[in-house]
Amino acid sequence: MASQSTLTPSPSLSREISRDKSPPPLQDADLEKAPTTPSPRQSSRQVFPETDLDAGIVAWDSQDDPANPMNFTQSRKWTLLGLVSAVTVISPLASSMFSPALEDLASDMDITNDTLLSFTVSIYLLGYTFGPMLLAPLSEIYGRRIVLSCANWFFVVWQIGCALAPNLASLIIFRLLAGAGGSGCITLGAGVIADLFPVHQRGLATSLWSLGPLMGPVIGPIAGGFVGESIGWRWVFWLLLISGGALSFAIECFNKETYAPVILRWKTDKLGKELGRSDLRSHYDIEGNDVSPARVLKLGLKRPIILLCKSPIVLFLATYIALLYGLLYLFFTTIPTVFGDQYGFSPGLSGLAYLGIGIPVFIGLVIIATTSDKILLRLAARNGGKFEPEMRLPAMVFWSFFIPVSFFWYGWAADKKVHWIVPILGMSPFGLGMMGAWMPIQIYIIDCYPMYAASGNAALTASRSLVGALLPLAGPKMFESLGIGWGNSLLGFIALGFVPLTVLLTRYGKSIRERFPVDLEK
Repeated sequence: MASQSTLTPSPSLSREISRDKSPPPLQDADLEKAPTTPSPRQSSRQVFPETDLDAGIVAWDSQDDPANPMNFTQSRKWTLLGLVSAVTVISPLASSMFSPALEDLASDMDITNDTLLSFTVSIYLLGYTFGPMLLAPLSEIYGRRIVLSCANWFFVVWQIGCALAPNLASLIIFRLLAGAGGSGCITLGAGVIADLFPVHQRGLATSLWSLGPLMGPVIGPIAGGFVGESIGWRWVFWLLLISGGALSFAIECFNKETYAPVILRWKTDKLGKELGRSDLRSHYDIEGNDVSPARVLKLGLKRPIILLCKSPIVLFLATYIALLYGLLYLFFTTIPTVFGDQYGFSPGLSGLAYLGIGIPVFIGLVIIATTSDKILLRLAARNGGKFEPEMRLPAMVFWSFFIPVSFFWYGWAADKKVHWIVPILGMSPFGLGMMGAWMPIQIYIIDCYPMYAASGNAALTASRSLVGALLPLAGPKMFESLGIGWGNSLLGFIALGFVPLTVLLTRYGKSIRERFPVDLEK
């Protein structure tokens, strides 16, 4: 029953769905039979486990227990998510903010190898690949708060190393370590959303949190271009140190633990001491989670790999997100060359070209945030009040059609040296499409695995970061061989090839998920 209490819709969702059709409430027997990855069902009541001291079980004091993160006030919920989202902007910002200052670095350290220079940017994303695999399971042992805090400060400290790096080798190592720490907010944000928000609010919550991973890499080059041009590449890291440190301090002051199993574990220990009872067990321990930290860590390290290997849907979604992330960073590799060499822009002005992606990403965010949960409620009502995670995916199909358009538009406009506004506008469909496809995937993983949302998101983060780190290294050679026009057209055809697969996944996703169930507790 570990996941039922998290996934059961709140009374507000029940009332909204019941306007169309009121299904019968869940029976206790149904709750006992619910699978590890259930489809949330419309119910007339919200069900959380409650304390039964006679049976030695410690849970929530009542359905309205204020200690339950699901019962936090709306102001507290959105404040906590806002803090996580704020640092989630700074961390991805660091991935790309340094890229416009590469020429300054090359001149300062006398570096002529373009691949090595590009590697100083992409190595940060390799930290994103390995960090989540450790941070996600640690958060399921010690809680979200302490792990997020440690990861944030780890990220901040290594900005000092990057700013003072005496040579390229040390800079690469420090960037890798900073990326591992910066992956904390990217990994744990999904878990915090699953901890705090019922199903019908997760679309809006995930939209706010996802602003960072998508907008950060876009804002970074804009800011980095002017910083590197005016005060030098080292100040990129000093500014990241100042902003990251300020946000990390704010999180220390206001953040609260949100992971229910950890909160109830603390409550069990406290009650055991107060009542002098050694037989008390947390509800989640009764459900099979009463294992050693080493065992939990081992299980946690395996979960992202298990999801990728045993769930065809997760594998496809992780591959698709990795493709989009790689395409985004391939875009980044061409922008300085296109607008610097062909249009004569300065590094600072070349950074402004990234707004061609950034503004549509923000517009897409607003659209998804305001429509995702409404569409969910409408589809659930048509389905007899039964919510299914696959109801998040139709939006992905619609927006995926926008993505290939940009590569043909931007690529050939830049190749033929059309007025600079045309290739900038050509980036817009990609920005819209990426947000529209990205968001349903993120919410789908949270809805499918709410108790292990951090691990599920780690699978997505690790795969996309690996591709985002390595694929752009091949970009300069590819565009040198094919040219800007045909090089981007190749990327457009690849993106177009994924569109039919998104249609098939939306149509047959439920049957595939049920045919290949994944047990994340063994």
